[in-house]
Amino acid sequence: MSPEIPPQSAAMRGTTIVAVVRNGQVAVAGDGQVTLGNTIVKTGARKVRRLHDGAVLAGFAGSTADAMALFDKFEGKLKEFNGSLTRAAVELAKDWRTDRVLRRLEAMLLAADKETLLLISGNGDVVEPDDKIAAIGSGAPMALAAARALVTHSDLDAESVAREAMIVAAGICIYTNDRIVVETL
Repeated sequence: MSPEIPPQSAAMRGTTIVAVVRNGQVAVAGDGQVTLGNTIVKTGARKVRRLHDGAVLAGFAGSTADAMALFDKFEGKLKEFNGSLTRAAVELAKDWRTDRVLRRLEAMLLAADKETLLLISGNGDVVEPDDKIAAIGSGAPMALAAARALVTHSDLDAESVAREAMIVAAGICIYTNDRIVVETL
């Protein structure tokens, strides 16, 4: 399995996030479905956020409460390291892996600024994909494959690639819907 699609726990079922960097544009897209077991409990959740005064985009997959705690912690790290995405991500991953409370959090993050796209996990992973495309969550394999194909075989911008990749994932993954939110830089 490629580094941008780590093995997923049961908590990772219930969303898809895809991020694309292309031609100077960064796009992070997520669906709106929240699933509890085999029941859809919400269709319009917002899983993609702007952080650090809008300079960083982040999307989460996993437990909502855990992801909110991680967003807060990540925002603090971005402030602490003056917006340095890589440094903030590494420090978040270190804390996430070693802190007794944080290491129980079941979520993953994709984060991007104008230059860098990173996948961040509680296993201590901070991965920058070679092709500037990454996906997390239950629909990640479908969204990642679609985004790679679109980048290779079209002239679409990053926002369009991310949106179309999400539409493909929503048509295949039962834990992903087509209520897509896309944020761009």
